[in-house]
Amino acid sequence: MRTLGRNRLRTAALALLAVTLMAGATATTPAVAADTPSTAPAMAKKGPISVAYVEVNSNSMLNVGKYTLAGGGGNVFDVAVIFAANINYDTTKKSAYLHFNENVKRVLDNAQTQIRPLQAKGIKVVLSVLGNHEGAGFANFPSQTAASAFAKQLSDTVTTYGLDGIDFDDEYAEYGKNGTGQPNASSFVHLVTALRANMPGKLISLYNIGPSASRLSYGGVNVSSKFNYAWNPWYGTWQVPAIALPKSGLSPAAVDIGATSASTAASLARRTVSENYGVYLTYNLDGSNRQSYVSGFTKELYGSTAVYTP
Repeated sequence: MRTLGRNRLRTAALALLAVTLMAGATATTPAVAADTPSTAPAMAKKGPISVAYVEVNSNSMLNVGKYTLAGGGGNVFDVAVIFAANINYDTTKKSAYLHFNENVKRVLDNAQTQIRPLQAKGIKVVLSVLGNHEGAGFANFPSQTAASAFAKQLSDTVTTYGLDGIDFDDEYAEYGKNGTGQPNASSFVHLVTALRANMPGKLISLYNIGPSASRLSYGGVNVSSKFNYAWNPWYGTWQVPAIALPKSGLSPAAVDIGATSASTAASLARRTVSENYGVYLTYNLDGSNRQSYVSGFTKELYGSTAVYTP
C-alpha cells in the first residue's frame, strides 16, 4: 500500500514556495553557479547499490552520508535523490518548465555544502522531477521540439549544479488540466532520447509509475536501455519494474524508512540478494538515528551492520 508521506504533504509547499526556471530560458540561472564536483571513488563493497530519496522540504541531503558499513566497508547508500523538482505549466506560453520550490532551490544553490560532501564520499546525487497538478507531464509534450526543450532544461540543471543525473517520477501531473493534452505515445521517448544525448555519462532513473512508464517505445525506438536504473514505486512490496533492463539496474524492493516494518525491509533485502537484483530502494531518509533499522537491511545486503555518525 502506498505511503501517505508521498501522497503528499509536500504538495502545498511545492505550490507556495516557488523559484522557477521558465520555458525559453534554460535551467542555468542559479544565484551561484556550482563548481565541477570532485567525486571520490566509493569504497568497494559487495552487493546491490542502495538508493535513498530525501524529502528536502523537511530533511537534509547530508543525512545520506551519515551511514557507513561497520569495519570500513564503505557507504551504505550509493545514490542520493533530491526529492523533488517539478514539471510545471506556463498557461501564457503554453509550455512546460522546470520548477524548484524554495527548499529544492536552497539545496541546489548551496551545492558546496549540501551536495559536494556526498559526492566527495563517492555518493551520486540526482534530482527527481515530479508532476505538480498543472497538466504538464513527461507524457504529453505536443512535439519533439517541446520535449527536447525540456530535456535541455534538465541537462542544463545537471551541468549548472554539478549533479550526477535525473530521476523521472510521473505522478501528480493531472494530464488535461489547463488545456494540456492527454498522454501520447511519442512524448516520453523524445524526452528521454534528448536527455540521454545531452548527458551521455550521467544517470537517468525511472520511478516506475504513471503514463510515462508504459510509453517507452515509439517509431521503432525503445528508450529502456537509455535508463541506468528503474525501481518499484510501492513501498513495502516486491514488484519487478516492467522495463527491459538487466537485473543489475532494477529494484523490485521498495522501502519507506520508518514506515515499512524493519522485518519487511530485511526480508526485501534478503530477496534482492537471493534473486540477484542490483538495486535496493529506500525512501524518506530523515535526520533521526536510523542505525538499527538500516542495519536490518544492510546485514542482508552486505553482511554488515551500519554505523551512524551524526
